[in-house]
Amino acid sequence: MEQIETQVLVIGGGVVGMTAIMLLTRLGIDARLYTYYPGTSPHPKSHILNQRSMEIFDELGLADKVYAVSTPPEKMRAAGWYAGLKGSHPMSGREIGRVEAWGAGCEDPDYVAASPFRPGNYPQMYLEPIIKDHADLICPGRLVFNHELLDFTQDADGVTARIRDRATERVFQVRARYMIAADGGKTVGPQLGIERQGQARIMRMASVHFAADLSQIATGADVLTRFFINPDVGGSWTSGVMIPEGPMKWGHLSEEWVFHIRNPDQSDAPLDRDAIIAHMLQVLGLRADEIDRVIHVSEWLIQGIVAERYSEGRIYLAGDACKVHPPTGGLGMNSGVQDVYNLCWKLALVLRGVAGPGLLASYETERRPVAQANVKAALANAMNHFKIDTALGLSDQNDRATNWANMARLWSGQPDHATLREEVFKAVQVQRLGFRHHNIEFGYTYADGALIPDGAPPYEPLDAIRLYEPATRPGHPLPHAWVSRDGVMVPLGSLVADGHFLLIAGEDGADWVAAAQDLAAARGLPLRAIRLGLDEGDYLDMRATWARLRRTDSTGAVLVRPDRYIACHMPTGVAQPRARLAEVLGRILPCDA
Repeated sequence: MEQIETQVLVIGGGVVGMTAIMLLTRLGIDARLYTYYPGTSPHPKSHILNQRSMEIFDELGLADKVYAVSTPPEKMRAAGWYAGLKGSHPMSGREIGRVEAWGAGCEDPDYVAASPFRPGNYPQMYLEPIIKDHADLICPGRLVFNHELLDFTQDADGVTARIRDRATERVFQVRARYMIAADGGKTVGPQLGIERQGQARIMRMASVHFAADLSQIATGADVLTRFFINPDVGGSWTSGVMIPEGPMKWGHLSEEWVFHIRNPDQSDAPLDRDAIIAHMLQVLGLRADEIDRVIHVSEWLIQGIVAERYSEGRIYLAGDACKVHPPTGGLGMNSGVQDVYNLCWKLALVLRGVAGPGLLASYETERRPVAQANVKAALANAMNHFKIDTALGLSDQNDRATNWANMARLWSGQPDHATLREEVFKAVQVQRLGFRHHNIEFGYTYADGALIPDGAPPYEPLDAIRLYEPATRPGHPLPHAWVSRDGVMVPLGSLVADGHFLLIAGEDGADWVAAAQDLAAARGLPLRAIRLGLDEGDYLDMRATWARLRRTDSTGAVLVRPDRYIACHMPTGVAQPRARLAEVLGRILPCDA
C-alpha cells in the first residue's frame, strides 16, 4: 500500500485543524491535514474571535484578512434583550435591557490595555474559506479535503493511519511521528476509548440561517446578539436568540441572520424543519413572505463535556475533540485555537530534538483545567438567562395575556413596580458574565506545566471571570506593552514569534542577554534576548507599562515561552546567569521522558 511520510498528521479541517497545520509549518515542521468533508463548513456555528485568538492569527499573518471582513467594532458594542422582534401587541419589540459586550467596541479601557488586537466577529462558514486560502499559501498542497480516516495504529516511533479518498476510493497510509485529532470528537477519541465526561445532553437546540431585510424592524444598530423574551411564546429559551451574519452589512442592516431556539421537541425524533421555521416566525412576529429565503436549518446539543485525558501515546486531541462548551460566551472555537497554539510549539521542539517527549505532558496539565473552567463558565452563562424570566414573571406555562401583563409592569412607570424594574435590571446585568468575561477568555493562567513557579502564594484573582489582571508571574500571559526601537513602536508580544523563547532583561541585564545568546548558539535553542527599560535598553518601555508590571529590578529578567506565557521570573541578577538560565531551560524543556 502506498505510504506517505510526514512528521505530524492533522485530522480535521475546521478552524482548529487549519490553525494547527499553519503553526506547525511556520515552525519548520512537515505536517499534513486530512478531513472527511469535501469543503469548509456550510453552517454559521461560531462567530466571536477574542483578543487571544486574534493575536495568534496575527502571528500567522491572518489577522488583517479577518478584520477586513469582521463586524465593525461599533456594530458589536452590546448584547440586548427584547420583547420579540415585532408583533400585534403595543409593546412588541421593546428593549428590555442591554449589556456591553466584547470590549464595548474598543471603548473598554481594560480591553485596550490588554492587547493591541480587538475582538473580531465573523460567521464560521464565511471565516473558514478565508483561513483555508491563507493556509494553502503557507502549506501548499498539505490540506486535503474529502478524505476519510479509516483507522490507525501507533507504536513506539509513530502513528500509521489508513486514509480513503472519498472521490476515487483510493486507500493509502500516512506515517507520522505524531497525530493531532481536531475532528470534533467524531472519530479519533472514540477509537482510542477516551471518554468525554460531564453533561452530554442538556438541551436539544435548532438553528435557522436565513436571509431577510430586517432594517425597519430590528432596533439597536450597535447590538450584536439579540435575545428574545416574547410573552406570546413564553420565556427566554422558547423565544431564542438572533445574531447578524453579515456578510457585508452589519447591525440591523445585516443581509443574513441566524436564529437559535430550544427545539420544542426534546425527544430523539428527527428534526422537524417546518415546525422550527414556523416557531421562529411566531417568535419574530414575521410572515413567511417577509423572509427572503431560508438557507439552512440544523440542530445541535447544548453540552458541557471534557475529555478524561487529552492524549494517548503519540496522539493528541484538540478543540471540540477534547471538550465541548455551550455557545454562551463564545469560548469554543477560541479555546480550540488556543489549544493548538499551546501544543504546536512543544511538538516542534520535541521533533527538532531540543526537548524530550516529557514536554508534551504539559499540554494536558495546562489546557485541561482551562477547559474545565470554560465549560463551567459557559454553563453558568446559559442558565443565567432564566433569571430575567423570573424577574419579569414570564413562564412557558402562562397564557399570552398573563405574560404580557407581567411584562408591561417593566414600562408602566408606576411606583409600585419600581422593585420589579430594579430586579429586571439586575437580572440583565448579571449577563455581563457571558459578555465581559475577560479573565476567562484572555487572562486564563497555568498553575503547573512547562514553567517554574515563583514560590509566591497561589494567584487569587480579584474577580475570577470579569477582571483580567496583567502580571509577570509564571503561568500568566505576557502583559501587553508598547515598546520602541529606533523610534518604531511595536507591541511587546510581537517580539515572541516563530517558536522562540524571549528573555526580557532589565536595562542593566546585559549579562542575561549575553548568557541567552551563548546558550542559544551552543545548544541550538530557539531563544532571543533583549534589554527593556524606561531610558536604556535594546527597546524602550514607552508608556512605563513594563516598569509597572515586571516585578524585577534593572538587573532581573523574565523568560517568555513561544506561546507568550511567562515561563520563569528572575527578580534580580545572579552571579552566574548562564548556569541559571541553563538550569531554567533544562527544567522547562526536559531532555527525555
